Amino acid sequence: MFSKSKKTERIDPEQREQYEYARSRIKQKKALMRHFIFFLVGSVLIIIINPLLGYGNDFFINNWYVWAILIWAFILLIHLFNVFVLNSFMGKEWENRQLEKLKAKQTERISELQKQVDDEVQLPKQSELKKKESDNLLPPDVQ
Repeated sequence: MFSKSKKTERIDPEQREQYEYARSRIKQKKALMRHFIFFLVGSVLIIIINPLLGYGNDFFINNWYVWAILIWAFILLIHLFNVFVLNSFMGKEWENRQLEKLKAKQTERISELQKQVDDEVQLPKQSELKKKESDNLLPPDVQ
């Protein structure tokens, strides 16, 4: 009942990553829904403000509110496209694949550079190094 050891479940890294990905997707969808609601409320307010109150009649563009709503709808469509289309193509898995490709290229390039360095600088072989070390261990009068 009052034990000192608490049983806490640990989440392995893969489950943690899936959880974080799900949280970020929910956050994106929530922001999109919020944008859509603001669009609807804002569009209704713009439509009410312009004709009923006569605000904006002195602009040089007639029916400016229609253009404002259309531009806002275009921005909402871009947001929608970003959340549902681009994220599925360039989501977390795509990032991981690109990261693995870049790592492979980097290790390949490092191995090429190491090979060039080895070819340019002829280091003594291990057998030669051991021979020199053994020669240095002999007393000076024997050499």
